[in-house]
Amino acid sequence: MSKKKDELTADRVRSASAYESLVGFSRAVRRGSRIVVSGTAPLGPDGETVVGDAYDQAKRCYEIILEAIEALGGDLEDVVRTRIFVTDAADWESIGRAHGEFFRDVYPAATLVVVKGLLDPRWKVEIEAEAELLPR
Repeated sequence: MSKKKDELTADRVRSASAYESLVGFSRAVRRGSRIVVSGTAPLGPDGETVVGDAYDQAKRCYEIILEAIEALGGDLEDVVRTRIFVTDAADWESIGRAHGEFFRDVYPAATLVVVKGLLDPRWKVEIEAEAELLPR
């Protein structure tokens, strides 16, 4: 038997994505010291796709990811892995630049995969992350 929705809020975070309630997933889930962030698309606070180039979209994805991790008690330094899905290999440098702006001093394990497409054809990038909370 699953827990009631109200009982789950302490270890789950939702975002502006309409897909979360439609599909039934959380932006991020915390179990113990581990935080897992779902594939994060470049959506603004209004739930609409951020218009811009791959750099702008990647930067927005990282902002959403960081907000979710912080809401669950973590911070940027706790990120141990990122997975980046891009639709155009030519965008790797601008997406990598955005990654470096967030993680230059963290150096998480990272993977960049070129895919045929993402759910919304306007999305140039979608990013996942995992964090392991360090004792402070």
